Amino acid sequence: MVDRVHLHQIKGERTCRDKYLEPLKFTSLSQRGLSMTRLILSLILFATSTTFAMSKAEPLAEDWSDNLQVLETWLEAQRSYRGIPGLAVGIVHDGEVVYAQGFGHADQERVIPATPETVFRIASITKTFTATAILQLRDAGKLRLDDPITMHLPWFNIQNTFPDAPPITILNLLTHTSGLPREAAYPYWTTHEFPTIEEIKSKLPQQQTIYEPGTEIKYSNLGVTLAGEIVAAVSGMPYGEYVETHILAPLGMTSTSVHPEQALLDRMTVPYSQRLPDDRRVAWEHADTEGIAPAANIVSTVEDMCRYVAMHCNEQYQGNDAVLKGSTLREMHRVHFLDDSWSGGWGLGFYVRPRYGENVVGHDGWVAGNRTRIFFIPDRKVGVVVMTNADDGVPTSFAWGILDYVLPLIPASSEAAEPTAVANLDQYAGHYRDPFWWNMDVMVLDGQLVKLEYGYPPEDSPASGIVKLFPTSEEHVFRMSGPNGNGETVRFVFDDRGQVARVYVGDNFYGRPEDYPYPKD
Repeated sequence: MVDRVHLHQIKGERTCRDKYLEPLKFTSLSQRGLSMTRLILSLILFATSTTFAMSKAEPLAEDWSDNLQVLETWLEAQRSYRGIPGLAVGIVHDGEVVYAQGFGHADQERVIPATPETVFRIASITKTFTATAILQLRDAGKLRLDDPITMHLPWFNIQNTFPDAPPITILNLLTHTSGLPREAAYPYWTTHEFPTIEEIKSKLPQQQTIYEPGTEIKYSNLGVTLAGEIVAAVSGMPYGEYVETHILAPLGMTSTSVHPEQALLDRMTVPYSQRLPDDRRVAWEHADTEGIAPAANIVSTVEDMCRYVAMHCNEQYQGNDAVLKGSTLREMHRVHFLDDSWSGGWGLGFYVRPRYGENVVGHDGWVAGNRTRIFFIPDRKVGVVVMTNADDGVPTSFAWGILDYVLPLIPASSEAAEPTAVANLDQYAGHYRDPFWWNMDVMVLDGQLVKLEYGYPPEDSPASGIVKLFPTSEEHVFRMSGPNGNGETVRFVFDDRGQVARVYVGDNFYGRPEDYPYPKD
């Protein structure tokens, strides 16, 4: 049996609809051009004879379960080995949900399966919605990121430990560099009795800043709570109403809410504690986070969160109906403050870390038996959503495992996925030189046109100077891309004999080596 209790009863005793999304389509990875040979080999190498009962939502694509059998086997084996009651997973690629599945149980006692429609608390992932709301208001001209927070919250009167420091700005709140305490002055993570915003305001004068603004990363629920209050003050509507009107409704997130009503609460998973020494788990009661709602209160499903992640992955979309324009999404997803270890940093509401030679953007969440994680790679338009219903649910481990498995099966970039529009790439290959004897080779490498410039000394790594060239709509004009590309054009000019006479890289040019011979003694 699982005992359901209020957290405050045990106190400290726990020892152990947009254009690009409507309709949001569900497809199998094989339909995205993945290698069936690789999948078959993976099945041979990794499939086990383990049998398990998975709860399946209505099929979201014809053959997704066949193509992702290896992944399902691994996910269920991990869930079962760790004893996690329930797990729900979603994978997004290029605006489409390619996989959504539930494992285990949303309610073990009543044997209710976990599905992609199961409602979980996303906890601190709520902060990314607050940041999205702030950027919407910024784009509408209603605030600036460098505004002091007192411009919008005149009641903000915390004790300032650093009177000579610059004021705390909205940017500081979104990058967790405000220097504010982590929490409001209440023990709500111990008791799960949360203060109202008025109660939070009442104790602000008793709190002190910890660091000077803009000097240290210090994660702060209090800071994001203030950001949510700025949303309310600037928009003229309560924070929850703003998010539901301007983010959730446009994205069709009908099973998501800042302050859920009973119909959504009835669909929520049972949140379980970690396994206690006697192998029992405690089931926690739901507690609204009240005044810190902008930092932790949203509930959602895997299917709805896939819609949200797909929106954030679509940095190229520029339509007037976008929740956020592409340039703003890129601004949110790049590092604004680097951590001391140089292993990652904070964008605007999101943490950014390097992996796979890419920037992986995301956030996690944890509140009373609900642990969640989103990761996405904007350049690859790939995202992962993982939700668990246990304090020891380790969603980050699941998310990394999914990306490790899926990412090699997806083309490295949308450009690389496009077929080459030029029939004869060899016509551009050759050795070229400029008037100051700087050399450049153009060659075909694995069916891809590339250029390689080299000076003296040459690059330390053979591949470090390779720039990929992708054809444009203009004849004989390519755009530099890939890890070393800068987006500018390379234009080939032919002579009367049909041979390359000059190669323009931007406005500069190379010719044949005989045109620019080395000087003689």
